[in-house]
Amino acid sequence: MGSPVIQALIGKGLFDQIPATFSTFFFEQIKDWETLFPAEHAYFERLFTLLDQLPQEEAAELFAALREVERRMGVNEKNWPRKSFNLDQVDFLNRNAHYPEWRKTIAAIFARIDPVLEEQVRRQGRPRAVFVLAPEDLPVGPDRMWTRLQGRRVHLAQPFASAHIAGLFTADGAKPYDRWIIQADGTFPQPPGTVLLDYEALTAYRRRLMSEVQRIVETEKVQGPRELGAQLKKLRLLANEGGIAQDPVLAEFTRSVLLAGNGTLLVNNTFVEWATVQAVRRARPTMVAVSFGIRNKMKPFSSLLIYADQEASSPIPNQVDTLGSYIDLEVFYQYVWQEFEKYAEYQRNTVYVFAALGMDKLMVVAPPDFDTSGVAQPEQLTHQVAAWLNL
Repeated sequence: MGSPVIQALIGKGLFDQIPATFSTFFFEQIKDWETLFPAEHAYFERLFTLLDQLPQEEAAELFAALREVERRMGVNEKNWPRKSFNLDQVDFLNRNAHYPEWRKTIAAIFARIDPVLEEQVRRQGRPRAVFVLAPEDLPVGPDRMWTRLQGRRVHLAQPFASAHIAGLFTADGAKPYDRWIIQADGTFPQPPGTVLLDYEALTAYRRRLMSEVQRIVETEKVQGPRELGAQLKKLRLLANEGGIAQDPVLAEFTRSVLLAGNGTLLVNNTFVEWATVQAVRRARPTMVAVSFGIRNKMKPFSSLLIYADQEASSPIPNQVDTLGSYIDLEVFYQYVWQEFEKYAEYQRNTVYVFAALGMDKLMVVAPPDFDTSGVAQPEQLTHQVAAWLNL
């Protein structure tokens, strides 16, 4: 445990005072502290500091319903040892007749806790910016782009290019894991001080993962998804498969994205969308560029082959799918925007720029005080965003 704050709370006995199913789950979450992002560190420290500071009567009332549910479930020290959370406990929850009630009770607790934690974050809010880039060669014009979003359409005097925003990611003053570029196909080079996740650059790792998953499933007689999950945790990124392997936080993040997201091993844009969702949820970056690409047409495969390399398992040649990519992305734009807006860090202080490479129109979703009325050149938009971010 690398947090002096939480270590002190453990020493005070906080984890022994709150209900067992609540405390052990979070104890498991923070056990691998070195693979968590700073934003996650801050969240857990705020959470447990809040619980520690609750008056005794208020804490008792907050957890009263959960203690009663645990009693009906039959939770005891034998079947639920504290400071551990293993597959047996997962099975205990899933098989218990009171599991739906337990989940509802946990949700009710966080419905009371989360607003307090979010208000703490909101008081320390700062401007943020998100760029969501579509690839060239989509089979539509800008009038049929971003149809699920409501924002300001901006007409430019020249087509938009990734180079118009690349300079923002090289500005001084970035904190660790605070700037991210997540891309399908090498649109951006590696800016210093910025996290770069590139689907194509991870090809060697993706192929090894697909091969290893097939080998595990076919030869090791895995009993179920949880046992498979335990095996997959061992498949770490190697140094020769990507520079981020040197960073244990990003290496574990990448492994998780590729193996926990349905289709992220196979489809470039699915990887970009899921990696973005997880980066927002876990790292809460201040500036993000999300760059989609053109995906290939999907080949026939069974659910067992969801981890299989399609090039190796099917003789059908690869074919690009521009129409399918366009249809997918119209949904992904909305997903990405909604994911950011779930969190207090981004609400009412984030500029979203949705642009397509090679098009002379884009969409801006932003607070009213972000002025786009005089924007005619891509560089002008960049300057507006830089001013917004105080760069």
